[in-house]
Parts: sequence; structure tokens; C-alpha cells
Amino acid sequence: MARQNYLFTSESVSEGHPDKVCDRISDAILDNFLKEEANARVACETFATSGMVVIGGEVGLSDQERLKDHMGRIGQIARDCIRDIGYEQEKFHWNTCHVLNFLHEQSAHIAQGVDRDGAGDQGIMFGFATNETDALMPAPIQFSHAILRRLAEVRKSGAEPTLRPDAKSQLTLRYENGKPVEVTQIVLSTQHSDEAQTSADIRAIVEPYIREVLPTEWITGKTEWWINPTGTFVIGGPDGDAGLTGRKIIVDTYGGAAPHGGGAFSGKDPTKVDRSAAYAARYLAKNIVAAGLAERCTIQLSYAIGISHPLSIYVDTHNTGELHDTAIEAAIPKVMDLTPRGIREHLGLNRPIYSRTAAYGHFGRDPEADGGFSWERTDLAEALKKEV
Repeated sequence: MARQNYLFTSESVSEGHPDKVCDRISDAILDNFLKEEANARVACETFATSGMVVIGGEVGLSDQERLKDHMGRIGQIARDCIRDIGYEQEKFHWNTCHVLNFLHEQSAHIAQGVDRDGAGDQGIMFGFATNETDALMPAPIQFSHAILRRLAEVRKSGAEPTLRPDAKSQLTLRYENGKPVEVTQIVLSTQHSDEAQTSADIRAIVEPYIREVLPTEWITGKTEWWINPTGTFVIGGPDGDAGLTGRKIIVDTYGGAAPHGGGAFSGKDPTKVDRSAAYAARYLAKNIVAAGLAERCTIQLSYAIGISHPLSIYVDTHNTGELHDTAIEAAIPKVMDLTPRGIREHLGLNRPIYSRTAAYGHFGRDPEADGGFSWERTDLAEALKKEV
């Protein structure tokens, strides 16, 4: 029997966190190639440090001349990302940082398996959903993201000019009878201008926005606030700490409330099951919960490089299911083609929709009109109910 009364903590990081700067650049490069060709191949990694961005990995288009043209755009893509995030620091400025591009053509040995509609690599992928929030996401990570997204909005609008791009949040929630009822700890560290001198200065700025985002009844007289607990946070971003694509995989998914297969998402085209099958697993888990078949659901999928069908499908409804987990496992392949091609077509993944996923989580977002966050739809719920 799962515990019903406990504390659970998740963290998020802002779009200006060094690792998220790198995720954003990698996904922007991916989008740029997908705009050119829906079947573009991209496996892009970015490294950022003081005054420098280094980009490497494998890319592929059907036309080599167009591939060369796109290689010439990489530096500007990186600068545009840095400018949009808001970095104009002396030692990390969108217009003066060095951008080194070491992208090269995709390996023919990898391409031969993918071109036969096989998976781009072996691996295990997990999806999760829970009915504790409207987005069917774990509350600690969902609200950690929401705090930072709201602070980014007021920073970019000019409403709070003291704030700077780099930030981290962390929430500890108390669960009672399996549901979140109280915030016991709020942690926020945010970069700021020289004008703010103390933690109290920053708390005065951010507290109204945090209270705006969190359910009112969750903040009590016992809630402990830790705002910029070290005091000053002026030097931030890649100038304060190096960044790398794919280092925030728990922030990207479920905040530790569910397993993660280990593969990062950003910079990878949807032939890579690290990304597309993780999206499919979330889509399936969310639809199972939305269909009322369970209150919580974890799904695992596994693949082998060059092989089209999943090697295994595993469902765990954590003793909250309306029927046996094996019945749901049997229904899943009947309602969705889980080959890499089937996933891409069902969710419409061969589109330039990935830059927006690079910060504030890949899951728990609203589906968008152009196909962004298509894996957050609940349009499979009726088919699942009918099948089981």
C-alpha cells in the first residue's frame, strides 16, 4: 500500500539557468532544421560558459547544399536565443559571446537503422500522470515551474526590472490521504541587479507573484520561506556556472515523482525514441488517468536501435486502477501505433515545435493550435475506455 501522508519536494530552473540556455539553443537548432525538412536528422549538444557557446553533434538533410547553408545560420540562432532569454551581461552577452559550431553530418551507421523506420537508439522511456492537479501532473513540479514562468513574465515585461534571467525554485508539499494540502517549504534563488542588496529586498519583489501562483490555502503560518538564502546573486547564467544540454532531465519530466529512463530530450529529432517515446508514454499515461481508469499511472516503453516495434510495454496504476494493469497493457497497442513512425505521425512530431519545450517542463502544458505539446491532449481517453 502506497504511503498517504508524507512530504515531497521538486525543483525547477528558469530559462536563464545555464543548462536551460543550452537546451534552448539545441532545440532552436532542431526547429530550424525541421522548418527546412520534416525528416531532418538532428542530435545537437550545446555547452556554455563565460563568454562562449560551443555546439556539436550530428545533423542531416536530404540535400547537402541546403545542409551547408543551414550550418552558416547556427551562430545567429544561438545569439537570438540568448537575446530572447535576456542575457546582456559583460561576460555573457548575446552580441559579444563567441559561438563555435562543430556540428557534422549524421553517422551513416545510425542513419541506416532509422531510415528503415527503426528506433534511433535503444533505451527505456517512462510516462506518468496523476489526478492531483488539473494538468494531471505531480503538484510539486507543476507549481515550481509556474513560479518561475510567472517571474520570467514580469521580468520580460519590465514590471520587475530588478530580476535577471537565472533562477531556481523548489517546493516541499505535505500530502494528506495522498493529496497535496500544504506548502511546508518555499525555496527561490533568483539572479538580480546590483540595486537589490538583501534577501529581504528580493522577497519583497517575488512574494506577491509566488502567492499569486500557489493555491491560497496551501500557504500557512507554518510555511517557511527561503528566498535567496545565500544573500547576493548578481553573477548568474553561464558566467556563474557552465551549462550543458540535457542535464535537467528530472526538471523536464516529473520532478522525481516518477522514474526517468535516463535519456535527455532537447536537441534530438523525433526519430530518437529518447524524446518521442517519452512523449508517447506521457500521452498514454495522461489519457489513462483522464479516462478514469486510474488515479495514477506509470508507463514504461523499451526499444532497440533499428527495430520499429517496442520491445516491452509496462503499466503500473499504483493500486488505483479500475481494472487489472495487464488489461490496460493489452489495450495500449490496439489504440496507438508505438513504432517510431507511428508515434511521430499520431502526435505530429515532425514539426518545429521544440524551442518552447526547453524551459518550464515538457509535460503539464496546454496543447497548442500548431501542434505544440500534442502529447498533452486527452483525445485517446474514449478509445482506451472502449478497448478495455
